[in-house]
Amino acid sequence: MPTTEHEITVAAPADDVYRLIADVENWPQVFGPTVHVEYVERGARSERIRIWATANGTAKTWTSRRDLDPGGLRVDFRQEVSQPPVGGMGGAWVIEERSEKDSRVRLLHDFHPASDDPADLAWIERAVDHNSRAELAALKDHAEGAASLLSFDDTVEIDGSARDVYDFVNQAQLWRDRLPHVARVSLDEQTPGLQVLEMDTRTKDGSTHTTRSVRVCQPHDRIVYKQIQVPALMSLHTGQWLFTEHPAGGVTATSRHTVRINEGNIAQVLGADAGLDDARRFVRDALGTNSRATLGHAKAYAEGR
Repeated sequence: MPTTEHEITVAAPADDVYRLIADVENWPQVFGPTVHVEYVERGARSERIRIWATANGTAKTWTSRRDLDPGGLRVDFRQEVSQPPVGGMGGAWVIEERSEKDSRVRLLHDFHPASDDPADLAWIERAVDHNSRAELAALKDHAEGAASLLSFDDTVEIDGSARDVYDFVNQAQLWRDRLPHVARVSLDEQTPGLQVLEMDTRTKDGSTHTTRSVRVCQPHDRIVYKQIQVPALMSLHTGQWLFTEHPAGGVTATSRHTVRINEGNIAQVLGADAGLDDARRFVRDALGTNSRATLGHAKAYAEGR
């Protein structure tokens, strides 16, 4: 099999870096290509996880088995069932302690294509190289404390069914006609439950900005998403739509956001006198306004049914 190796030096203790790699539930906030991760099985030293991620701009999902060695600072992984054009893939994260405050991280891959077409092998090589470099750079930023995250929820109580509320959010192809802040929308769902959503959203001043998201839809409990094209003021935006139906009737619907501010663009977007706190307030208000509007229309839709 072809093999690759990528590495980076991180100004953080090796144990801290290992924990970031071992804790897959936080990967969407650490690694750019990762949209969502769930445990399928979990033991003390081995586990199976399902990953939803992007590769060369397309959305993919697969299940991997991982073997964890906290003493050796190593995590081995192997895809159980790969998605074409990948026929099989595995590798390892290897963390080496350089000093008490510095580490070397190596990311190893081996792989083979699903066919004999040279284009498939070239596609995999591009995806592995791009994602490995992006993941190592993101790991370095996060481990060195450069990542400052903002998280918040907006919640509404709805006198309706979780199915109807879920359907409203899931059927985003209808949002241009249902939501006044959406100017254009395009929804692609080639794999059931795995959507690529692109839309133009209106801001308070009447201008629009384009976002592109990958969404993992799990009827009728939640929709998890990650923006792969974000506005200038953000370098990361992940979110969840959560629908909790109560035994006595009614639904609690929550919009949850996690954002990393792009500090280099604050002055360009908000003016020379603006700072990080101003950017946080601006993003909280902008995202919260749109989320509450969507939840309000979902409430009217569900209660009307």
